[in-house]
Amino acid sequence: MKIKIGSRESKLAVEQSNIVIRQLKKHYKNIDIELLTMKTTGDIILNKTLDKIGGKGLFIKELDSALIENKTDISIHSLKDMPVDIDENLPIIAYLKRENPLDVLILPKNHNNIDIKKPIGTSSKRRSFQLEKIYKGYMFKPIRGNIQTRLEKLDSGEYSALVLAYAGIKRLNLEDRIFKVFNSDEILPACGQGIIAIQGKKGQDYSFLEFLNDKNTEYEAKCERAFVRELNGGCSLPICAFATIKNNEILLKGFYADDSNYILKEKIGKIEDYEKIGIDLAKEFKVIINENR
Repeated sequence: MKIKIGSRESKLAVEQSNIVIRQLKKHYKNIDIELLTMKTTGDIILNKTLDKIGGKGLFIKELDSALIENKTDISIHSLKDMPVDIDENLPIIAYLKRENPLDVLILPKNHNNIDIKKPIGTSSKRRSFQLEKIYKGYMFKPIRGNIQTRLEKLDSGEYSALVLAYAGIKRLNLEDRIFKVFNSDEILPACGQGIIAIQGKKGQDYSFLEFLNDKNTEYEAKCERAFVRELNGGCSLPICAFATIKNNEILLKGFYADDSNYILKEKIGKIEDYEKIGIDLAKEFKVIINENR
């Protein structure tokens, strides 16, 4: 069996692809795997925030084209970088077991506190709105680029701290850089954070990937994405959702903020109602948002 995998070319993206490749090679002894890496539009345009250049779809555009043109058989993504509305002909076919979904604070090397005179780096409105409640009086400045580039900017003195996803830091073996892990009450994670998703083509047989799919992660992801989709969320709005499964129930926490709103609510229900829970919670948010207009 031969399989061609498409991936972004960043070190983190390649490592996430290698996580999948290692599991495939362990499961199938006679598998031939080719990894095709590419720079996406979202990787090229780094001087603007995502909401100014077209949103998360810019991280998958080139990979989608490779799938459609049969240059690759599957694509591997960080789920949080994928729009909630994707091409129905290119469905997500597997969700790997979720890594730690929380956000972390990283300081410059040999520092033990945040310099209030310098900005905290984050390009996520979701993070900045929540961080302003924790670090009152501090400045926040957008930062783009791969993790290594961001760390270089931090260590060179451009920023006082960075806020990044734990999962990416761990996958790159950089956990020694973590100064603080934010719990989900401090900063609610992004929709899909910590999840590696595999995308394929409609009508193809991907049964050979079933062993990679973690059902709880799939339900959590679909619950979160249903919430964000119902709220028409994207990079232009600080919206996030975080689902957890425990004792045959799924708990969804949602967050939305704008100039008139700062909403945190949750909803719990049966696992099999994962999508309905996401939609119903989003509808509750819509009522509050409309009342405050």
